[in-house]
Amino acid sequence: MTLIEDTFTVRPFTPLCNIIWGEGDHVLIGVSPGNSYFNAARIAELTRWATRRFTAVDFVYADLHVAEMFAALGHDEEHAARRAAKELKAVRRRVVAGVEAAGPPGVPIRVRALSEFAANPVYTLLHRRVRHFLATDAEFRKGCDAMVDTFLAPKVAGGAPVTERQRTACLDYIAAELPFFLDTPGILDVPSSVSCYHQLIPLTELLYAKGGGLRAARNQGYAVVCPAEGSTGHDRRAA
Repeated sequence: MTLIEDTFTVRPFTPLCNIIWGEGDHVLIGVSPGNSYFNAARIAELTRWATRRFTAVDFVYADLHVAEMFAALGHDEEHAARRAAKELKAVRRRVVAGVEAAGPPGVPIRVRALSEFAANPVYTLLHRRVRHFLATDAEFRKGCDAMVDTFLAPKVAGGAPVTERQRTACLDYIAAELPFFLDTPGILDVPSSVSCYHQLIPLTELLYAKGGGLRAARNQGYAVVCPAEGSTGHDRRAA
């Protein structure tokens, strides 16, 4: 199902995701560092849209294993650390600026780094489960490897094969994000939640499939949210 809301196209992944979407309890918007899609104007648009649609809003930006990613891509350790710190400071500044530009919110809205959940017991349990399934579940590992390939393809120079170091760093980065695709309600203590991103991630079908294995909680939804065709914010970049 595709919905048009304000200037955004919304595609809940399953009928249950659509029901969770309709409940409007909470939305989590994930933000990637170094991704030009998430400029301050886009964040402001997302904030205005989300605060009209949901009872509570969280922006969470990825700040774990970023320096390791830069090092794996060929930067020396010192430069990788400096570049990661610079990009993380910039992404937080853009998100905060966008939220503030949207005006006073009528609902609770928070901006947090992924690392702020390191002591959250639900997050840490889910992260351990992700690492366990990476080591023991071939289907889950295959899906994660597909995410790695998608993520690294535009970053590896000259289309060179992905190295083991690059794959390991990227898997660590992905594993840190995945708890919020599995059980945001448990992590944040909300009745239900929809995790939103501007692209479909390769693991989505597996996480919402029937049967055993690592699956999203029943009150966890996922939706692709991107600028609608013809809107002033429409941008075809996929990063």
